[in-house]
Amino acid sequence: MTADRPHDFGTGAGTGTGTGPDHLGTDEGTGIGIGTAEATDAAPDGGTAALPGAETFATPVADTTDTPVHPARPVDDRGDDGPGGGILGRAHRALTLGIISVVSLVAFEASAVNTAMPVAARALDGIGLYAFGFSAFFTASLFAMALAGEWSDRRGPLGPLFSGIAAFGTGLLIAGAARSMGMFIVGRGVQGIGGGLVVVSLYVVVGRAYPERLRPSIMASFSAAWVVPVIVGPLVAGTVTEHLGWRWVFLAIPVLILLPLVVMLPALRTLPRTRPAPAGGVRQVLGSRRCLLALAVAVGACLLQYAGQHPAWPALLPAAVGLALLAPSIVRLLPRGTFRAARGLPSVVLLRGLAAGALVAAESFIPLMLVTQRGLSATLAGLSLTGGGLTWALGSYVQSRPRLEPHRERLMSLGMVLLALAIALVPLALLDGMPAGIVAAAWTIGGFGMGLNISSAGVLLLKLSRPEEAGSNSASLQMSGALGNVTFVGLGGVLFVAFGGGEIAARASAMTSASGAAGHSAAFVAVFATMALVALTGAVTACRVK
Repeated sequence: MTADRPHDFGTGAGTGTGTGPDHLGTDEGTGIGIGTAEATDAAPDGGTAALPGAETFATPVADTTDTPVHPARPVDDRGDDGPGGGILGRAHRALTLGIISVVSLVAFEASAVNTAMPVAARALDGIGLYAFGFSAFFTASLFAMALAGEWSDRRGPLGPLFSGIAAFGTGLLIAGAARSMGMFIVGRGVQGIGGGLVVVSLYVVVGRAYPERLRPSIMASFSAAWVVPVIVGPLVAGTVTEHLGWRWVFLAIPVLILLPLVVMLPALRTLPRTRPAPAGGVRQVLGSRRCLLALAVAVGACLLQYAGQHPAWPALLPAAVGLALLAPSIVRLLPRGTFRAARGLPSVVLLRGLAAGALVAAESFIPLMLVTQRGLSATLAGLSLTGGGLTWALGSYVQSRPRLEPHRERLMSLGMVLLALAIALVPLALLDGMPAGIVAAAWTIGGFGMGLNISSAGVLLLKLSRPEEAGSNSASLQMSGALGNVTFVGLGGVLFVAFGGGEIAARASAMTSASGAAGHSAAFVAVFATMALVALTGAVTACRVK
């Protein structure tokens, strides 16, 4: 999905006014999970009456003449018998395993494709279009995220979920069978549509299927689902590419999609039905304001990326058109107040962009620094980032502990401080006598911080969303992360070239450690210092998420 990182899932709603793109007021009332009832008020007859907007569960009335009455324990909407059941309990086991299988599959695909992409581009004589193999996925997913949010809010999450899985598999087949780089890019775009649909609809599925007390735990398990694929993905993909060919990295994965579908289909059929909105048809969804704005954002991002790949005077025109499309559209697409860090939901959405952008931008330059400045092999340079994936899962697990729930805002701020510290430590590897292993150590710190932050953001986002806005707000969160990636990776590239890194990039394959270290360290320092400042900005923003 976006940023090729663990995705977090969770939801809830607040009593009172709620928050969303058009509702920025918040209420300090009790949180109510979607599809559950956790707040009641006394009724005149001594029973209970639901608060506005909440669903209630029938409580049997016992004969109290001779027998003491014990309060009935409520049963949630999934049939989980009270607080004792967990995400692997009888009521949730099938859905949990199915969704984790989907996340693991996506994680494996992300790691495998990154390994096979250079070979694929070379075989298709498309090195000049190499970057578009990644950007096609991103631009297509931008539109698909908004589409999934609108579709889920109007018709429920099952349609976009299964359509996304089908599109994801189709895109893999197109890319694997491509005979030209152009067709390969088309396949990656179809994959992006599938990925955008899946990630947003899974947010909504979890919000409807799991009570609020289980959402931090299920989200932590999703992060953990990335651990094994991130470790074994590059090794498996490299072996397959060398012995069977790069095409099989793409062609073999669609077969694995069938298992998670079979596992979670029965559980998905029991989800509460969503009554379609008055204008809930497919044409109305595609023609909705959010989808049209998302299309403008995707086209604008594509034009800006094209201009960035062709630094010449003629490229100014597509750059100007792209900026004119992207800037006003994204302001209208994200919750009002996002870019001024308004308290509550807007700050949660903004924080996702800052966190994801800072991490991905810094991470993009770490292998290049280790290869060109320290003389490490590409394999060792890539392995230096593996520890971050492991501690990411650990951080996500830590934030899921119930005793830490009241301190979620502080956890998010601490996570961004740890990320800033990790990024700031990375350029120490450029100093003489400093072991290159400091990068691996630093990235374990950054991964833990991201686990605390990103996972908590997922819990807070939908807790601050009204049920009918769960899809659109989830889409906003994902789009913020995707835009943060593009913005800060692009800024990092500009800084890198401005401080003399262009020569490193042009001669990376031939440059030795000694020649690379002479006079070009400033390019890497500029990138990492800037991204550390972005992360610190995120730490301040985290203070406004509640």
